[in-house]
Amino acid sequence: MIGYVTLGTNDLERGARFYDALAEELGTGRMMEWPGAIAWGTPGGSAGIGLTRPFDGNAACVGNGVMVALEAKDRAQVDRLHALALENGGRCEGPPGPRGEGFYAAYFRDPDGNKLNAFLMEGGAAA
Repeated sequence: MIGYVTLGTNDLERGARFYDALAEELGTGRMMEWPGAIAWGTPGGSAGIGLTRPFDGNAACVGNGVMVALEAKDRAQVDRLHALALENGGRCEGPPGPRGEGFYAAYFRDPDGNKLNAFLMEGGAAA
């Protein structure tokens, strides 16, 4: 249903390092680049993430209540994504662990303060 998500940045180079590391762990990479913006994902694949300086020229700011969720293949990948986020300028918003029955997740913010999580729905899709 979602094609892609775009997040704002005030430092594209710093943000690119953060998302390059997460994308590599997820088995994908950059799929588009143009001045002021980069998009990660696989053409024809699932939803991607874009990072851009705001078009209006104002500073990027975080949306309160907005979060992007990255689906992991197993618990170990959730753990690795959380560690990579912190190693690349991110900040912890909740360490890896179970969050209710059948849901394992870790929460973090990118260098600009955008909130993300890595998650695993165990035992199949969410009901």
